[in-house]
Amino acid sequence: MSAVTEPAYAKLNLILHVGPPRRDGLHPLCSIFASIDLADEVRAEPSDGDEDSVHCPGVDGPNLATRALAAFRARVPGLPPVDVRIAKRIPVAAGLGGGSADAAAVLRAANRIAGDPLDVTALREIGATLGSDVPSQIEPRHALVQGVGEIVEPIELPALTAVLVPQPDGLSTAAVYAELDRMGAWREELDPELVRARAPDALENDLQPAALALRPELSQVLDTLHATGGSEPLVSGSGPTCFALFADSAAAERAGAALRGALLARLRDA
Repeated sequence: MSAVTEPAYAKLNLILHVGPPRRDGLHPLCSIFASIDLADEVRAEPSDGDEDSVHCPGVDGPNLATRALAAFRARVPGLPPVDVRIAKRIPVAAGLGGGSADAAAVLRAANRIAGDPLDVTALREIGATLGSDVPSQIEPRHALVQGVGEIVEPIELPALTAVLVPQPDGLSTAAVYAELDRMGAWREELDPELVRARAPDALENDLQPAALALRPELSQVLDTLHATGGSEPLVSGSGPTCFALFADSAAAERAGAALRGALLARLRDA
């Protein structure tokens, strides 16, 4: 089979409510994931070698894409050796789900190379073993995500443009959750109807206080974004990328041009 190319779209958490840790240490969540048009490109093809290989410039050591390929192979042993190359455009460790998007794209590509033996549900089951952001990215689109990422409900969102302000240094998701636990800043109850009713008009992120505790300089970024006239600015996911939403794309372009290092991304059509 010839090479397979899959886009790996970044996401924004427009609302992220986090519950207390379970016995396994994972935190249940209730979140609105907005799929944006900023994307990595994942190219996979059968290899002439004896082993799988994953090349992802800018990401040192084993990564989620490598784990995704191994997890798929455990489910579908007949997959031939695969060579994966990832062209990174999503900032690393930025709270934009780039690693999870790459992993989901690898699962889709491996499934195509294997002759599509698994359906979306089965691919999401594999994705759930890799991380809470992966299942929703098997079919990347806007979604209400619950549980530890395994419950995915597609939703519609209006056409909006996001001004993203990534940071030169990433932020560890594990460190942010550890700080959340230290602060005890989770919710005892998660209400999907409340989350569904609020987005995209009222943005919230329960991980933001923990991210700001670890990276207090992000408060200045949020203040700068606030002055641009977009939505209430927010840290995306575990950070450190901050963003604001604009209904007027021209206003977003002006705001992006005025902010050093800013990126523009549009919420994708379904």
